[in-house]
Amino acid sequence: MVHKAGFVNIIGNPNVGKSTIMNALVGEKLSIITQKMQTTRHRIKGIVSGDDFQIVYSDTPGILKPSYKLQETMMKFVDSALIDADIILFVTDVIEKPDKNPEYIEKIRKSNMPVIVLINKIDLSNQENVLKLFDYWTGIFPGANVYPISAQEKFNIEPIFDRILELLPEAPAYFSKDELTDRNERFFMQEIVREKILLNYQKEIPYSVEVEVEEFKETEKIINVRCIIYVSRDSQKGIIIGHQGQMLKIVGTQARKDAEEFFNKKIYLELLVKVAKDWREKDKQLKNFGYDAN
Repeated sequence: MVHKAGFVNIIGNPNVGKSTIMNALVGEKLSIITQKMQTTRHRIKGIVSGDDFQIVYSDTPGILKPSYKLQETMMKFVDSALIDADIILFVTDVIEKPDKNPEYIEKIRKSNMPVIVLINKIDLSNQENVLKLFDYWTGIFPGANVYPISAQEKFNIEPIFDRILELLPEAPAYFSKDELTDRNERFFMQEIVREKILLNYQKEIPYSVEVEVEEFKETEKIINVRCIIYVSRDSQKGIIIGHQGQMLKIVGTQARKDAEEFFNKKIYLELLVKVAKDWREKDKQLKNFGYDAN
């Protein structure tokens, strides 16, 4: 029996729905989802295996022009995804301008990789506009398959999976067949907490925050977790905690509920807030937080 396997890397601008698509294709919520830009900071792999295939999906940060070192590292993750892909899923939607970040579109065109274009959020548009976008992207990527989809509604997802199976190269499995992701439990715990911060705070605060899981101890009945929420300035610490600790309590309650659903076990969650001054600009701090694209 022929076995196929390969890396399917999901690339696109911020807020086009890459993480929602990844979760729909994998069938699990591995990537956090909010309406804010820069929700995804790392490359996150989701693995789908069958008897004769293994698809390694890779969610990536949204394409942007870096303003500080953290964003530079995020873009290195995107660049690496262009290099090691067997198939590229280029995601756009019905809202963004099609000619946004043309230099990355050109990079994808020159990569000589099989490309599948996904036009997401078609439930927010009409047939005429969707057809125009279909024609536009067919012209930009000649020979590529273009699929109008709604990841939120899980509409037209199955044909993407079928086409990926056709394009996958013959290869042995890269991961154990029972693995769902290359990330550990601590990573998903910190991402759950970070998602709640993105949802509950405004302006610069969510982008100045990093979460570190200091303790993750699992027993038969409960998982005890202690997370440190790092902010880049002293003034942000009080905002995260809120009046009489109310904001931090809201984040903790929401994160605990999501974590209990994700891990299918009771969670005791302790949240602490510390200052790591200007951490987004410091190489050593970025490396400690896992932002090392080398």
